[in-house]
Amino acid sequence: MATLLDGKKIAQEIKQEIADEVNRLKLAGKKVPHLAAIIVGNDGASLTYVASKVKACELVGFKSTLLRLPGTTSETELLFKIKQLNEDKDIDGFIVQLPLPPQIDTQKIILAINPSKDVDGFHPENFGKMALDMSTFIPATPFGILELIERYQVETQGKHTVVIGRSHIVGRPMSILMGRKGFPGNSTVTNTHSYTQNMAEITLQADIIITALGVPHYLKADMIKEGAVVIDVGITRVLDPSSPKGYKIVGDVDFEPVSKKASCITPVPGGVGPMTIAMLLKNTLLASHQHHPF
Repeated sequence: MATLLDGKKIAQEIKQEIADEVNRLKLAGKKVPHLAAIIVGNDGASLTYVASKVKACELVGFKSTLLRLPGTTSETELLFKIKQLNEDKDIDGFIVQLPLPPQIDTQKIILAINPSKDVDGFHPENFGKMALDMSTFIPATPFGILELIERYQVETQGKHTVVIGRSHIVGRPMSILMGRKGFPGNSTVTNTHSYTQNMAEITLQADIIITALGVPHYLKADMIKEGAVVIDVGITRVLDPSSPKGYKIVGDVDFEPVSKKASCITPVPGGVGPMTIAMLLKNTLLASHQHHPF
């Protein structure tokens, strides 16, 4: 059986480290990090996710501000809110929860965020710095995957990493990060996507597979080689009458059979998901240190 890369456990450790740091700041009479979040509309998954971010802030001792705007908010109104947050010296970092309603241009909103407060790491300036191996905010999910690899000491140097998916939030950043110099990195990366032909031929060559496709149970046991490391970023709600909620959360990986062949694997839920929020907090702490150096 594969070693479980336990994101829940590692995320708790990171939150504890951040909470200890916040206590040191408080004892030294320094400013406590402050994270703000804007949510537009009433998307259920987004509301749940933002609520868990606010709760995580409380746990580590951060200040947090949640701005809830109606789904009818115009692009101009949202841009004005962003301008206010950019100029508010008390706020170290903020996020605009995606997806946004159709009347708002997401790219325009991301561009309006001050890169020094962009703790999601989505601004082109931060993305470009990441691609050039410069110090910057790494998007929270890829940052979480790197941290899992590092803390479990998964060897990446000289390995063949196959990334399934090419989104700007996970797939593309992971392709860049796994190929960078240093650890985790120094691997040879193949980035696959919906137009890739003979997918199984490629995944069977992989030492490390990172899948962020959003297709339940896409990666089967016959698509991986013995001893591969499998990191599952997919999260999909699947109807399940036997569950009290009426659904269950599953990943891109057909977990049971794949876990018998893999050397390491992330569970869903409890793998990459909890790491995302922990790394958002870490980015906010980094932003706070930049804005208020000791």
